[in-house]
Amino acid sequence: MKKMYTLFIRPFCGIAGRAVLALVLVLQFAAANAQNNGAQIKGTVTDETNTPLPGVTVKAKGSATTATTNVNGLYTINVSGPADALTFSAIGYLPKTETVGDKKIINISLITDQKQLNDVVVIGYGTSSKREVTSSITTVKAEDFNSGLLTTPAELLQGKVAGLNISKSGDPNTTPSTVLRGPSTITGSTEPFYVIDGVPGASIDLLAPADIESIDVLKDASATAIYGNRASNGVIIVTTRRPKAGQNRLSYSSYVSTEAVSNQIHVLTGDQLRQYLATNKQAPLTPGLNDDGSNTNWQDLTERRSVSQNQNLSFSGATENADYGVTANYMTNNGVIKNTSMDRVILKGYVNQRFFNDRLKLGLSITNSHTINNNVPVSTVISEAVFYLPTVSPYNPDGSYKEYYSRTGSGTLNPLSLINNNIIKTDDSKSLYNGVMTVDILKGLKYTFNASVQTDQTDGSTYYDSASGLAIGLNGVANRTSYLNTRTVLESFFNYDRNFGKHALHLVGGYSYENDKSNNGFGVTTQNFTDDALTYNNIALSNPTSLSQIGLQSTPISTTRLISFYGRAQYSFDGKYLFQAALRNDGSSVFGVNNRWGYFPSVSAGWNISDEKFMKTVPVIDYLKLRVGYGVSGNSSGINPFSAIVIYGGAGKFLNNGTITNTISPVQNDNPNLKWESTSTMNYGLDFGIFKDRITGTVEYYNKNTSNLLYGGYNVSTTLYFVGTIAANVGSVNNKGVELTLNFIPVKNTGNGFTWKSSLNLAHNRNDVTSLSNTVFQTPFISTANIGGKGTSGLNGQIIEPGYPLGQFNLWHYEGKNAQGVSTYLNAAGQIVPTQPLATDEMISGNAQPNLIYGFSNSFFYKNFDLNFTFRGTLGNKILDNTLATLNDPQDAHVQNIPTFTLGESFNDVNAYLPSDRFLENGSYLRLDNATLGYNIKPHSPAIKAVRVYVSGNNLFLVTNYRGIDPEINIGGQTPGIDSNNFYPKTRTFLFGVQATF
Repeated sequence: MKKMYTLFIRPFCGIAGRAVLALVLVLQFAAANAQNNGAQIKGTVTDETNTPLPGVTVKAKGSATTATTNVNGLYTINVSGPADALTFSAIGYLPKTETVGDKKIINISLITDQKQLNDVVVIGYGTSSKREVTSSITTVKAEDFNSGLLTTPAELLQGKVAGLNISKSGDPNTTPSTVLRGPSTITGSTEPFYVIDGVPGASIDLLAPADIESIDVLKDASATAIYGNRASNGVIIVTTRRPKAGQNRLSYSSYVSTEAVSNQIHVLTGDQLRQYLATNKQAPLTPGLNDDGSNTNWQDLTERRSVSQNQNLSFSGATENADYGVTANYMTNNGVIKNTSMDRVILKGYVNQRFFNDRLKLGLSITNSHTINNNVPVSTVISEAVFYLPTVSPYNPDGSYKEYYSRTGSGTLNPLSLINNNIIKTDDSKSLYNGVMTVDILKGLKYTFNASVQTDQTDGSTYYDSASGLAIGLNGVANRTSYLNTRTVLESFFNYDRNFGKHALHLVGGYSYENDKSNNGFGVTTQNFTDDALTYNNIALSNPTSLSQIGLQSTPISTTRLISFYGRAQYSFDGKYLFQAALRNDGSSVFGVNNRWGYFPSVSAGWNISDEKFMKTVPVIDYLKLRVGYGVSGNSSGINPFSAIVIYGGAGKFLNNGTITNTISPVQNDNPNLKWESTSTMNYGLDFGIFKDRITGTVEYYNKNTSNLLYGGYNVSTTLYFVGTIAANVGSVNNKGVELTLNFIPVKNTGNGFTWKSSLNLAHNRNDVTSLSNTVFQTPFISTANIGGKGTSGLNGQIIEPGYPLGQFNLWHYEGKNAQGVSTYLNAAGQIVPTQPLATDEMISGNAQPNLIYGFSNSFFYKNFDLNFTFRGTLGNKILDNTLATLNDPQDAHVQNIPTFTLGESFNDVNAYLPSDRFLENGSYLRLDNATLGYNIKPHSPAIKAVRVYVSGNNLFLVTNYRGIDPEINIGGQTPGIDSNNFYPKTRTFLFGVQATF
């Protein structure tokens, strides 16, 4: 049988082999014949700037033949003959078709499709086209970001988004204050909630500005409710850069900047102070101790012109099945006050791989941000630099700092000594590990699982040496702290997207789990070192004489857990009639056992009016959409994770059989009914485009009401409770506002290549506290903003009271000077008195909330040049210039410096320094925030894709009537608008930068 099989198979194989060979020869002949009848076309595809475009699809019209451009924009494709046409298409560009004819080389330049680029909006757990959005969302692309010395990505948006107010001092070690559509809470943070590449709650410090592709700002609750409990202050979604298929790109950007203080507080020189005392027939300053003949400008001595720099290097690539990238960013920001600086290194790597014909996608990204902050006792240095006598030199003959601790008044510590004899250092390392899996289950049905772990390790080190005025006679004081915060987030959700004729349906449903563990660490303080050489590096070498000289920080470890279920449905008919509804159910361990779960619904609708037939008769209108939405979002910040339960703490010590024992007792009442703060927003919007979209814009009106305000200071009877205060939900705050955004293209790509684009945004918000009491817990008002200063211990300058906005000033009313030149005030009885009033004599004054915030940007393009600048400012807000008030003290001019303002005061005015509404000033301002001039170099080397060099200036000029150092005072938090001897000077910055892509 084996022989028969062998004999049979051999002839068969021979015949089959000859048949296959013949078939191959026939196919080769046919292919050669087809090649002879057709042609091969080659070429390069570039964009408007002559940069090669990889990943462009080239298709022979009428056939299945396609090709894709490589990393250098090159392609090769076979066509059947001269009548064929090639179609070139790529995401973000207008398609172009070219007839072959007798051409062998066809080079094509594609034009950016601005509508397509701007059409995608990132929303919670997905994206949407701009035409289908029914909520209030503003998108800012990378090309529209601010330029300059930026320490956080939030500064990219200054002046760019209507209703978003971002303010920052010149301090490199502080983050900006960010408020969207007015403050909505009396205890919690006003910061929006950040989502980075789909990771909710990720730290914004993990991002380098150069790594960001776009930022979407979700304003109203119909947009933010999908994030539920943390979205009452709005949501900012950040999308980082990703390469397109076929791209392999190496990018480098760098800038060097120099900055200096833009303004100083105007105080007297030494000679002016001596003359002031002599003019007012006062005894001269005490020789030696208070006057050694000097004319010292302490602000000049404590400040400097600083140099900072930023380096960003990134590599990214993408194939048909994968994309990957690595980014490294190094930044040094040296502050204008000596010995203050911030150094940051950010490293990021990611890889995404697709399998099974793109049905499965796996992604992994790792980011680390390592920041070192070097600091000094900033508030004390700033205060002493203006108060300290200018008649005294900084140094003794032996080179040590000249000090006179027995001097009375406010200026008692040498500012230079404060800078150089005190070390304050913070070492912060944040890491984010994020893995994502996406599965295309069925047509239109996609499942996503996202897991992330974010760690934040903060190590603090402080040393006040033996010569420090902050630790007199203590022979050095060291403090070390080390705390770890860990956040774990799991997101599991489904997306279903299908079109059925004129019907479009988009569904999202998911589950979220979050675990936050905070303050996992310790802190210790000790003193009495033999030598200052080791500073805080070996605290075991201290020699405390008693246990009371060793302090242990009592920051408890806390854990917060959050579980959420959410869903959203979007429906549109014929692209004209739009509907969206969402619901999120959040459960949090923060709240009482009776109210741990909260529901956050939203609903919105839109009508693309311009798609209606009757609008075709109005050719001037290109786009018109009406939107209306309502939603509820929540807030749990502002209270600690144990606010709803009984807490026991130390209650003193007692001696028991010769042993000292700590006692404990309840220090906080429980409240099982403590629940979510909730913010409901009604939003109306109109989007439009006219004159072929040369003018586009949005008009919004919103009514935002926050109820069940969290407040931990309600007074209760100690016959019913252990402690006299309790945390409860009682009050409410309302914000109403109107926003207008207008985008213009006055000149569009004229014959000489000139284009001008302009954008204006205006926002008016009215804030009111509407309630602070209910039938169980009552308080008529909450007194806030401890002012401090001479003779004002315990005096507050603001009040939270129904009928008034947050940031409402409550001050003594100034009635001018009497015949003796003494300041007088109106008391509660309506009498004018020349003495210091009582706390009960304070009266309602202006408020810190602006009536209008605005931004105005312009961009000009001419050939290879581009110029853009941004103005921004506020109108109608008040600032309490408590710095000027406390300086304005003629009676203490023999022990501290005074401002030039005081030269017009009577020396007899013993009340001149009192913080009254006399020092409540108009905080309105107009600032040229940024101006940038760039030049795009067209490289002749194929290895270099694009090079741009630019110069930029920040805070170039300021128009204001405010007499303080700068009107951009912090307007976030619960005590906005107070300038009180601690404002880090605003700076003016100039920088030179380069951006290159290879």
